[in-house]
Amino acid sequence: MPQETELKLALRASDLPRLLAHPLLSGQPPLRQRLLNTYFDTPKLKLMAQRIAVRERRIGRRTLLTVKTAGTSIGGLSQRGEWEGLTRPGAFDFMALVGDETLARQLSGLAWQLVPVFRTDFTRRSWQLTHGMAQIEVALDQGWITTGDGQGAHREPILELELELLSGPVDALLDLAHTLALGPQGDAAQGLWLHPTDRSKAERGMALFMGQRLQPVKAAPVALAPDMQPVSAFQAAALNCVAHWQANVAGLLAARGSDTLPDPEFVHQARVALRRLRTGLQLFGPALPRRFVAHWSAQWQASAQALGDARNWDVLATEGLPRLLGDTATDAATEALRHWVDTERHAANQRAQAFLCEPAQALQLLAFTRAVLALAPPDAHRRRSRPLTAWALRTLRSRHARLLRKARHALRQGPEGRHALRIALKKLRYAQEFLASLLPPARLRRSTAVLTRAQELLGSLNDLSTAQALLDGAPRPARDPLLARMKTDLEAGLRALPRMERALLRTPMPWD
Repeated sequence: MPQETELKLALRASDLPRLLAHPLLSGQPPLRQRLLNTYFDTPKLKLMAQRIAVRERRIGRRTLLTVKTAGTSIGGLSQRGEWEGLTRPGAFDFMALVGDETLARQLSGLAWQLVPVFRTDFTRRSWQLTHGMAQIEVALDQGWITTGDGQGAHREPILELELELLSGPVDALLDLAHTLALGPQGDAAQGLWLHPTDRSKAERGMALFMGQRLQPVKAAPVALAPDMQPVSAFQAAALNCVAHWQANVAGLLAARGSDTLPDPEFVHQARVALRRLRTGLQLFGPALPRRFVAHWSAQWQASAQALGDARNWDVLATEGLPRLLGDTATDAATEALRHWVDTERHAANQRAQAFLCEPAQALQLLAFTRAVLALAPPDAHRRRSRPLTAWALRTLRSRHARLLRKARHALRQGPEGRHALRIALKKLRYAQEFLASLLPPARLRRSTAVLTRAQELLGSLNDLSTAQALLDGAPRPARDPLLARMKTDLEAGLRALPRMERALLRTPMPWD
Protein backbone atom coordinates (compact mmCIF):
# COMPACT_ATOMS: atom_id res chain seq x y z
CA MET A 1 0.00 0.00 0.00
CA PRO A 2 1.40 3.48 -0.87
CA GLN A 3 2.43 5.29 2.30
CA GLU A 4 2.38 9.06 2.74
CA THR A 5 4.79 10.37 5.39
CA GLU A 6 4.46 14.04 6.18
CA LEU A 7 4.96 16.56 8.94
CA LYS A 8 2.26 19.20 9.36
CA LEU A 9 3.10 22.52 11.03
CA ALA A 10 0.81 25.37 12.04
CA LEU A 11 2.16 28.91 11.72
CA ARG A 12 1.10 32.49 12.35
CA ALA A 13 0.39 35.00 9.60
CA SER A 14 2.84 37.41 11.22
CA ASP A 15 5.66 34.88 10.71
CA LEU A 16 4.88 34.30 7.03
CA PRO A 17 7.27 36.94 5.58
CA ARG A 18 10.21 35.61 7.59
CA LEU A 19 9.41 32.01 6.61
CA LEU A 20 9.45 32.98 2.93
CA ALA A 21 12.75 34.80 3.51
CA HIS A 22 14.42 31.65 4.82
CA PRO A 23 17.45 30.80 2.65
CA LEU A 24 16.14 27.28 2.01
CA LEU A 25 12.99 28.71 0.40
CA SER A 26 14.01 32.10 -0.96
CA GLY A 27 16.73 30.62 -3.18
CA GLN A 28 14.23 29.16 -5.66
CA PRO A 29 10.81 30.33 -6.90
CA PRO A 30 7.93 28.18 -5.63
CA LEU A 31 5.47 26.35 -7.81
CA ARG A 32 2.09 28.05 -7.29
CA GLN A 33 -1.18 26.15 -7.61
CA ARG A 34 -4.75 26.90 -6.63
CA LEU A 35 -6.29 23.73 -5.22
CA LEU A 36 -10.06 23.35 -5.07
CA ASN A 37 -11.01 20.27 -3.06
CA THR A 38 -14.36 18.66 -2.30
CA TYR A 39 -14.57 16.03 0.44
CA PHE A 40 -17.28 13.38 0.30
CA ASP A 41 -18.99 11.11 2.77
CA THR A 42 -22.27 9.26 3.15
CA PRO A 43 -25.23 10.97 4.85
CA LYS A 44 -24.47 8.86 7.93
CA LEU A 45 -20.74 9.73 7.78
CA LYS A 46 -19.61 6.13 7.43
CA LEU A 47 -16.21 7.15 6.04
CA MET A 48 -15.52 9.49 8.95
CA ALA A 49 -16.30 6.67 11.38
CA GLN A 50 -13.46 4.66 9.79
CA ARG A 51 -11.18 7.70 9.43
CA ILE A 52 -11.19 7.42 5.63
CA ALA A 53 -11.10 10.55 3.46
CA VAL A 54 -12.38 10.65 -0.12
CA ARG A 55 -11.50 13.83 -1.99
CA GLU A 56 -11.83 15.30 -5.46
CA ARG A 57 -9.14 17.87 -6.23
CA ARG A 58 -9.35 20.25 -9.16
CA ILE A 59 -6.04 21.68 -10.44
CA GLY A 60 -6.63 23.77 -13.55
CA ARG A 61 -8.53 21.50 -15.96
CA ARG A 62 -7.52 18.28 -14.22
CA THR A 63 -9.51 16.46 -11.55
CA LEU A 64 -7.84 14.00 -9.17
CA LEU A 65 -9.55 11.45 -6.95
CA THR A 66 -7.77 10.78 -3.64
CA VAL A 67 -8.39 8.21 -0.93
CA LYS A 68 -6.58 8.44 2.41
CA THR A 69 -6.90 5.88 5.18
CA ALA A 70 -6.47 6.11 8.94
CA GLY A 71 -2.86 6.17 9.99
CA THR A 72 -0.70 7.26 12.87
CA SER A 73 0.05 10.87 13.75
CA ILE A 74 2.47 11.78 16.52
CA GLY A 75 4.13 15.13 17.03
CA GLY A 76 2.67 16.33 13.72
CA LEU A 77 4.41 13.46 11.91
CA SER A 78 1.80 11.33 10.15
CA GLN A 79 1.96 8.09 8.17
CA ARG A 80 -1.08 6.77 6.32
CA GLY A 81 -2.18 4.99 3.18
CA GLU A 82 -2.91 7.16 0.16
CA TRP A 83 -4.03 6.56 -3.44
CA GLU A 84 -4.47 9.30 -6.03
CA GLY A 85 -5.23 9.32 -9.75
CA LEU A 86 -6.94 11.22 -12.58
CA THR A 87 -10.73 11.04 -12.69
CA ARG A 88 -13.84 12.72 -14.04
CA PRO A 89 -15.90 14.81 -11.59
CA GLY A 90 -18.31 12.52 -9.76
CA ALA A 91 -16.78 9.30 -11.17
CA PHE A 92 -15.75 7.28 -8.12
CA ASP A 93 -13.85 4.42 -9.77
CA PHE A 94 -12.35 3.01 -6.59
CA MET A 95 -11.60 -0.41 -8.10
CA ALA A 96 -9.18 1.16 -10.58
CA LEU A 97 -7.64 3.54 -8.03
CA VAL A 98 -7.25 1.71 -4.69
CA GLY A 99 -4.67 -1.06 -4.50
CA ASP A 100 -6.27 -2.65 -1.43
CA GLU A 101 -9.00 -4.87 -2.93
CA THR A 102 -11.03 -5.13 0.29
CA LEU A 103 -11.05 -1.36 0.76
CA ALA A 104 -11.78 -0.78 -2.93
CA ARG A 105 -14.85 -3.05 -2.79
CA GLN A 106 -16.06 -1.39 0.40
CA LEU A 107 -15.76 2.09 -1.11
CA SER A 108 -17.39 0.96 -4.38
CA GLY A 109 -20.38 -0.26 -2.40
CA LEU A 110 -20.75 3.18 -0.83
CA ALA A 111 -20.05 5.24 -3.98
CA TRP A 112 -23.71 5.83 -4.82
CA GLN A 113 -24.27 7.36 -1.36
CA LEU A 114 -21.40 9.86 -1.43
CA VAL A 115 -22.33 13.53 -1.17
CA PRO A 116 -20.22 16.71 -0.73
CA VAL A 117 -19.60 17.52 2.94
CA PHE A 118 -17.13 20.41 2.89
CA ARG A 119 -14.65 22.11 0.59
CA THR A 120 -11.18 23.57 0.85
CA ASP A 121 -9.95 26.36 -1.41
CA PHE A 122 -6.33 27.35 -0.97
CA THR A 123 -3.22 28.43 -2.78
CA ARG A 124 -0.25 26.09 -2.45
CA ARG A 125 3.32 27.30 -2.82
CA SER A 126 5.65 24.32 -3.03
CA TRP A 127 9.39 23.71 -3.17
CA GLN A 128 11.37 20.51 -3.82
CA LEU A 129 14.33 20.38 -1.45
CA THR A 130 17.23 18.02 -0.93
CA HIS A 131 17.92 17.95 2.78
CA GLY A 132 20.54 15.60 4.12
CA MET A 133 19.90 12.25 2.47
CA ALA A 134 16.24 13.01 1.75
CA GLN A 135 14.06 14.49 -0.96
CA ILE A 136 11.29 16.57 0.62
CA GLU A 137 8.39 18.57 -0.77
CA VAL A 138 7.66 21.71 1.23
CA ALA A 139 4.11 22.98 0.73
CA LEU A 140 2.75 26.23 2.15
CA ASP A 141 -1.07 26.25 2.06
CA GLN A 142 -3.13 29.42 2.57
CA GLY A 143 -6.89 29.67 2.07
CA TRP A 144 -10.20 28.52 3.57
CA ILE A 145 -12.25 25.53 4.67
CA THR A 146 -15.96 26.06 3.92
CA THR A 147 -19.14 24.16 4.61
CA GLY A 148 -22.81 24.98 4.92
CA ASP A 149 -26.01 23.89 6.63
CA GLY A 150 -29.52 25.18 7.10
CA GLN A 151 -28.18 28.10 9.15
CA GLY A 152 -25.80 29.34 6.46
CA ALA A 153 -22.18 28.99 5.40
CA HIS A 154 -19.29 28.49 7.79
CA ARG A 155 -15.59 28.82 7.17
CA GLU A 156 -12.24 28.92 8.91
CA PRO A 157 -8.78 29.85 7.61
CA ILE A 158 -6.02 27.55 6.44
CA LEU A 159 -2.40 28.53 7.02
CA GLU A 160 -0.06 25.58 7.41
CA LEU A 161 3.21 24.15 6.24
CA GLU A 162 3.46 20.51 5.14
CA LEU A 163 6.73 18.67 4.69
CA GLU A 164 6.24 15.46 2.70
CA LEU A 165 8.98 12.84 2.55
CA LEU A 166 9.53 11.79 -1.05
CA SER A 167 12.57 9.62 -0.29
CA GLY A 168 15.09 9.19 2.48
CA PRO A 169 14.95 8.92 6.30
CA VAL A 170 12.05 10.26 8.38
CA ASP A 171 14.53 12.08 10.63
CA ALA A 172 15.17 14.48 7.74
CA LEU A 173 11.61 15.83 8.00
CA LEU A 174 12.09 16.78 11.63
CA ASP A 175 15.54 18.20 10.95
CA LEU A 176 14.21 20.36 8.12
CA ALA A 177 11.29 21.57 10.27
CA HIS A 178 13.73 22.52 13.03
CA THR A 179 15.96 24.35 10.54
CA LEU A 180 13.03 26.35 9.16
CA ALA A 181 11.76 27.11 12.67
CA LEU A 182 15.11 28.70 13.56
CA GLY A 183 14.21 31.46 11.10
CA PRO A 184 16.20 33.19 8.36
CA GLN A 185 19.02 34.04 10.78
CA GLY A 186 19.26 30.47 12.09
CA ASP A 187 18.88 31.79 15.64
CA ALA A 188 16.47 30.19 18.11
CA ALA A 189 16.02 33.55 19.85
CA GLN A 190 14.56 34.93 16.59
CA GLY A 191 12.82 31.75 15.55
CA LEU A 192 9.43 31.16 13.96
CA TRP A 193 6.44 29.57 15.64
CA LEU A 194 6.10 26.38 13.57
CA HIS A 195 4.04 24.15 15.81
CA PRO A 196 3.51 20.46 14.95
CA THR A 197 -0.17 19.62 14.55
CA ASP A 198 -1.89 16.26 14.13
CA ARG A 199 -5.16 17.67 12.71
CA SER A 200 -5.57 17.23 8.96
CA LYS A 201 -7.67 19.51 6.76
CA ALA A 202 -10.15 16.64 6.49
CA GLU A 203 -10.50 16.42 10.28
CA ARG A 204 -10.87 20.18 10.57
CA GLY A 205 -13.41 20.28 7.77
CA MET A 206 -15.50 17.52 9.28
CA ALA A 207 -15.45 19.24 12.67
CA LEU A 208 -16.60 22.47 11.00
CA PHE A 209 -19.37 20.60 9.18
CA MET A 210 -20.59 19.01 12.40
CA GLY A 211 -20.21 22.18 14.47
CA GLN A 212 -17.77 20.48 16.82
CA ARG A 213 -15.28 22.40 18.94
CA LEU A 214 -12.06 21.00 20.24
CA GLN A 215 -12.57 19.03 23.43
CA PRO A 216 -10.09 18.20 26.22
CA VAL A 217 -8.42 14.85 25.64
CA LYS A 218 -7.41 12.30 28.25
CA ALA A 219 -4.43 10.00 27.87
CA ALA A 220 -4.86 7.01 25.60
CA PRO A 221 -3.70 3.57 26.80
CA VAL A 222 -0.11 2.59 26.02
CA ALA A 223 0.19 -0.83 24.38
CA LEU A 224 3.49 -2.52 25.23
CA ALA A 225 4.58 -5.99 24.11
CA PRO A 226 6.30 -8.31 26.63
CA ASP A 227 9.27 -8.82 24.29
CA MET A 228 9.97 -5.09 23.93
CA GLN A 229 13.23 -3.55 25.06
CA PRO A 230 12.79 -0.79 27.70
CA VAL A 231 14.02 1.81 25.17
CA SER A 232 11.30 0.82 22.70
CA ALA A 233 8.74 0.84 25.51
CA PHE A 234 9.84 4.37 26.45
CA GLN A 235 9.46 5.52 22.85
CA ALA A 236 5.88 4.25 22.79
CA ALA A 237 5.10 5.86 26.15
CA ALA A 238 6.80 9.18 25.30
CA LEU A 239 5.06 9.55 21.93
CA ASN A 240 1.75 8.74 23.66
CA CYS A 241 2.43 11.65 26.05
CA VAL A 242 3.36 13.94 23.16
CA ALA A 243 0.00 13.21 21.49
CA HIS A 244 -1.78 13.85 24.82
CA TRP A 245 0.07 17.17 25.23
CA GLN A 246 -0.53 18.31 21.65
CA ALA A 247 -4.26 17.62 21.69
CA ASN A 248 -4.81 19.80 24.77
CA VAL A 249 -2.38 22.54 23.75
CA ALA A 250 -4.41 22.84 20.53
CA GLY A 251 -7.50 23.62 22.62
CA LEU A 252 -5.64 26.27 24.61
CA LEU A 253 -4.24 27.92 21.49
CA ALA A 254 -7.66 27.92 19.79
CA ALA A 255 -8.96 30.15 22.61
CA ARG A 256 -6.10 32.66 22.37
CA GLY A 257 -7.32 36.18 21.66
CA SER A 258 -10.87 35.35 22.76
CA ASP A 259 -12.65 36.94 25.71
CA THR A 260 -13.88 33.46 26.66
CA LEU A 261 -11.58 31.34 28.78
CA PRO A 262 -10.75 27.86 27.51
CA ASP A 263 -12.22 24.84 29.25
CA PRO A 264 -10.05 24.45 32.39
CA GLU A 265 -9.70 20.76 31.58
CA PHE A 266 -7.38 21.72 28.68
CA VAL A 267 -4.82 23.13 31.14
CA HIS A 268 -5.33 20.22 33.52
CA GLN A 269 -4.84 17.55 30.86
CA ALA A 270 -1.85 19.38 29.36
CA ARG A 271 -0.18 19.32 32.77
CA VAL A 272 -1.12 15.66 33.26
CA ALA A 273 0.55 14.91 29.92
CA LEU A 274 3.76 16.53 31.12
CA ARG A 275 3.64 14.77 34.50
CA ARG A 276 3.20 11.47 32.69
CA LEU A 277 6.07 12.32 30.37
CA ARG A 278 8.41 13.18 33.23
CA THR A 279 7.36 10.00 35.04
CA GLY A 280 8.21 8.05 31.88
CA LEU A 281 11.65 9.65 31.75
CA GLN A 282 12.31 8.54 35.33
CA LEU A 283 10.69 5.13 34.96
CA PHE A 284 12.70 4.15 31.89
CA GLY A 285 15.65 6.33 32.85
CA PRO A 286 18.09 3.49 33.62
CA ALA A 287 17.78 2.32 29.99
CA LEU A 288 18.18 5.81 28.51
CA PRO A 289 21.18 8.12 28.06
CA ARG A 290 21.74 10.03 31.29
CA ARG A 291 22.08 13.41 29.59
CA PHE A 292 18.88 12.80 27.60
CA VAL A 293 16.91 12.16 30.81
CA ALA A 294 18.38 15.15 32.68
CA HIS A 295 17.89 17.59 29.82
CA TRP A 296 14.33 16.68 28.91
CA SER A 297 13.17 16.29 32.51
CA ALA A 298 14.23 19.89 33.15
CA GLN A 299 12.71 21.17 29.89
CA TRP A 300 9.30 19.63 30.47
CA GLN A 301 9.29 20.59 34.15
CA ALA A 302 9.70 24.23 33.10
CA SER A 303 6.77 23.88 30.70
CA ALA A 304 4.58 22.38 33.43
CA GLN A 305 5.48 25.20 35.82
CA ALA A 306 4.53 27.79 33.18
CA LEU A 307 0.98 26.37 33.20
CA GLY A 308 0.83 26.01 37.00
CA ASP A 309 -0.69 29.41 37.81
CA ALA A 310 -3.45 28.97 35.25
CA ARG A 311 -4.35 25.61 36.74
CA ASN A 312 -4.35 26.95 40.32
CA TRP A 313 -6.64 29.86 39.46
CA ASP A 314 -8.92 27.59 37.41
CA VAL A 315 -9.36 25.27 40.39
CA LEU A 316 -10.06 28.15 42.76
CA ALA A 317 -12.57 29.81 40.42
CA THR A 318 -14.44 26.69 39.23
CA GLU A 319 -14.24 24.41 42.28
CA GLY A 320 -13.06 26.21 45.40
CA LEU A 321 -15.20 29.36 45.40
CA PRO A 322 -18.47 27.72 44.25
CA ARG A 323 -18.14 25.11 47.00
CA LEU A 324 -17.28 27.61 49.73
CA LEU A 325 -19.59 30.47 48.70
CA GLY A 326 -22.50 28.59 47.16
CA ASP A 327 -24.88 30.21 44.68
CA THR A 328 -26.75 32.39 47.15
CA ALA A 329 -24.02 34.81 48.24
CA THR A 330 -24.57 37.97 46.16
CA ASP A 331 -23.52 40.78 48.52
CA ALA A 332 -21.11 43.44 47.29
CA ALA A 333 -18.10 42.02 49.13
CA THR A 334 -18.62 38.55 47.67
CA GLU A 335 -19.10 39.91 44.16
CA ALA A 336 -15.90 41.93 44.53
CA LEU A 337 -14.07 38.77 45.54
CA ARG A 338 -15.44 36.82 42.56
CA HIS A 339 -14.45 39.64 40.22
CA TRP A 340 -10.94 39.73 41.69
CA VAL A 341 -10.52 35.97 41.26
CA ASP A 342 -11.84 36.08 37.68
CA THR A 343 -9.41 38.89 36.82
CA GLU A 344 -6.45 36.95 38.23
CA ARG A 345 -7.62 33.81 36.46
CA HIS A 346 -7.85 35.55 33.08
CA ALA A 347 -4.36 36.98 33.52
CA ALA A 348 -2.91 33.57 34.44
CA ASN A 349 -4.53 31.91 31.41
CA GLN A 350 -3.25 34.64 29.10
CA ARG A 351 0.29 34.11 30.45
CA ALA A 352 -0.01 30.37 29.83
CA GLN A 353 -1.27 30.88 26.27
CA ALA A 354 1.48 33.42 25.57
CA PHE A 355 4.06 30.91 26.81
CA LEU A 356 2.73 28.24 24.44
CA CYS A 357 2.93 30.70 21.53
CA GLU A 358 6.65 31.28 22.03
CA PRO A 359 8.73 29.87 19.15
CA ALA A 360 10.88 28.06 21.71
CA GLN A 361 7.95 25.81 22.62
CA ALA A 362 7.44 24.68 19.04
CA LEU A 363 11.19 24.09 18.68
CA GLN A 364 11.17 22.08 21.90
CA LEU A 365 8.40 19.79 20.69
CA LEU A 366 10.15 19.21 17.36
CA ALA A 367 13.49 18.55 19.05
CA PHE A 368 12.03 16.16 21.61
CA THR A 369 10.08 14.14 19.04
CA ARG A 370 13.21 13.83 16.93
CA ALA A 371 15.34 12.85 19.94
CA VAL A 372 12.85 10.16 21.00
CA LEU A 373 12.66 8.64 17.52
CA ALA A 374 16.48 8.64 17.32
CA LEU A 375 16.91 6.57 20.49
CA ALA A 376 18.44 3.19 19.70
CA PRO A 377 17.79 0.04 21.77
CA PRO A 378 20.89 -1.78 23.03
CA ASP A 379 22.68 -4.05 20.59
CA ALA A 380 21.26 -7.52 21.24
CA HIS A 381 24.65 -9.09 20.51
CA ARG A 382 26.46 -6.92 23.04
CA ARG A 383 23.89 -6.53 25.78
CA ARG A 384 21.21 -9.04 26.63
CA SER A 385 18.40 -7.51 28.66
CA ARG A 386 15.59 -9.16 30.60
CA PRO A 387 12.10 -9.36 29.09
CA LEU A 388 10.10 -6.19 29.62
CA THR A 389 7.64 -7.86 31.99
CA ALA A 390 10.39 -8.89 34.43
CA TRP A 391 11.91 -5.42 34.23
CA ALA A 392 8.50 -3.81 34.82
CA LEU A 393 7.74 -5.91 37.90
CA ARG A 394 11.15 -5.21 39.41
CA THR A 395 10.75 -1.48 38.76
CA LEU A 396 7.22 -1.28 40.17
CA ARG A 397 8.21 -3.18 43.33
CA SER A 398 10.92 -0.63 43.97
CA ARG A 399 8.53 2.28 43.45
CA HIS A 400 5.88 0.66 45.62
CA ALA A 401 8.36 0.22 48.48
CA ARG A 402 9.37 3.89 48.12
CA LEU A 403 5.72 4.93 48.32
CA LEU A 404 5.17 2.95 51.52
CA ARG A 405 8.19 4.62 53.15
CA LYS A 406 6.79 8.05 52.29
CA ALA A 407 3.34 7.05 53.57
CA ARG A 408 4.79 6.08 56.98
CA HIS A 409 6.42 9.48 57.39
CA ALA A 410 3.88 11.75 55.70
CA LEU A 411 1.87 12.61 58.82
CA ARG A 412 4.94 13.55 60.85
CA GLN A 413 6.44 15.76 58.12
CA GLY A 414 3.50 18.16 57.67
CA PRO A 415 2.72 19.85 54.32
CA GLU A 416 6.12 18.95 52.84
CA GLY A 417 5.65 15.28 53.62
CA ARG A 418 2.11 15.29 52.21
CA HIS A 419 3.35 16.95 49.04
CA ALA A 420 6.15 14.39 48.62
CA LEU A 421 3.66 11.55 49.16
CA ARG A 422 1.25 13.03 46.62
CA ILE A 423 4.03 13.23 44.02
CA ALA A 424 5.05 9.62 44.75
CA LEU A 425 1.41 8.52 44.37
CA LYS A 426 1.13 10.17 40.97
CA LYS A 427 4.40 8.68 39.78
CA LEU A 428 3.41 5.16 40.82
CA ARG A 429 -0.04 5.54 39.29
CA TYR A 430 1.36 6.81 35.98
CA ALA A 431 4.01 4.10 35.99
CA GLN A 432 1.29 1.46 36.41
CA GLU A 433 -0.67 3.06 33.56
CA PHE A 434 2.37 2.89 31.25
CA LEU A 435 2.90 -0.78 32.10
CA ALA A 436 -0.80 -1.72 32.36
CA SER A 437 -0.72 -3.98 29.29
CA LEU A 438 1.81 -6.20 31.11
CA LEU A 439 -0.12 -6.49 34.41
CA PRO A 440 -3.17 -8.55 35.51
CA PRO A 441 -6.18 -6.26 34.80
CA ALA A 442 -8.28 -7.05 37.91
CA ARG A 443 -5.39 -6.57 40.32
CA LEU A 444 -4.32 -3.43 38.51
CA ARG A 445 -7.81 -1.95 38.95
CA ARG A 446 -7.76 -2.63 42.72
CA SER A 447 -4.33 -1.09 43.15
CA THR A 448 -5.19 1.93 41.01
CA ALA A 449 -8.41 2.53 42.97
CA VAL A 450 -6.51 2.78 46.27
CA LEU A 451 -3.89 5.09 44.76
CA THR A 452 -6.60 7.26 43.18
CA ARG A 453 -8.53 7.72 46.44
CA ALA A 454 -5.36 8.68 48.30
CA GLN A 455 -4.34 11.06 45.51
CA GLU A 456 -7.77 12.72 45.59
CA LEU A 457 -7.57 13.33 49.36
CA LEU A 458 -4.05 14.74 49.17
CA GLY A 459 -5.04 16.74 46.09
CA SER A 460 -7.94 18.37 47.93
CA LEU A 461 -5.63 19.29 50.81
CA ASN A 462 -3.11 20.72 48.37
CA ASP A 463 -5.86 22.71 46.62
CA LEU A 464 -6.91 24.20 49.97
CA SER A 465 -3.35 25.17 50.83
CA THR A 466 -2.85 26.68 47.37
CA ALA A 467 -6.16 28.57 47.58
CA GLN A 468 -5.14 30.06 50.92
CA ALA A 469 -1.95 31.39 49.32
CA LEU A 470 -3.78 32.75 46.26
CA LEU A 471 -6.36 34.56 48.40
CA ASP A 472 -3.71 36.30 50.45
CA GLY A 473 -4.06 39.39 48.25
CA ALA A 474 -7.85 39.28 47.89
CA PRO A 475 -10.23 42.04 49.11
CA ARG A 476 -10.55 41.56 52.87
CA PRO A 477 -14.27 41.86 53.62
CA ALA A 478 -15.08 38.53 51.94
CA ARG A 479 -11.64 36.97 52.22
CA ASP A 480 -11.37 36.48 56.00
CA PRO A 481 -14.50 34.35 56.52
CA LEU A 482 -13.52 32.33 53.45
CA LEU A 483 -10.09 31.59 54.87
CA ALA A 484 -11.72 30.51 58.13
CA ARG A 485 -13.87 27.98 56.26
CA MET A 486 -10.83 26.73 54.38
CA LYS A 487 -9.02 26.19 57.67
CA THR A 488 -11.94 24.11 58.94
CA ASP A 489 -11.97 22.01 55.76
CA LEU A 490 -8.21 21.55 55.96
CA GLU A 491 -8.44 20.29 59.55
CA ALA A 492 -11.18 17.84 58.54
CA GLY A 493 -9.02 16.54 55.70
CA LEU A 494 -6.03 16.13 58.01
CA ARG A 495 -8.13 13.97 60.32
CA ALA A 496 -8.71 11.59 57.40
CA LEU A 497 -5.00 11.13 56.76
CA PRO A 498 -4.38 8.25 59.21
CA ARG A 499 -7.08 6.17 57.51
CA MET A 500 -5.57 6.95 54.13
CA GLU A 501 -2.12 6.02 55.40
CA ARG A 502 -3.39 2.64 56.63
CA ALA A 503 -5.08 2.01 53.28
CA LEU A 504 -1.86 2.78 51.42
CA LEU A 505 0.14 0.43 53.61
CA ARG A 506 -2.30 -2.32 52.62
CA THR A 507 -2.27 -1.32 48.94
CA PRO A 508 -2.37 -4.50 46.84
CA MET A 509 0.44 -4.78 44.36
CA PRO A 510 -1.04 -5.46 40.90
CA TRP A 511 1.38 -8.29 40.12
CA ASP A 512 0.89 -10.49 43.24
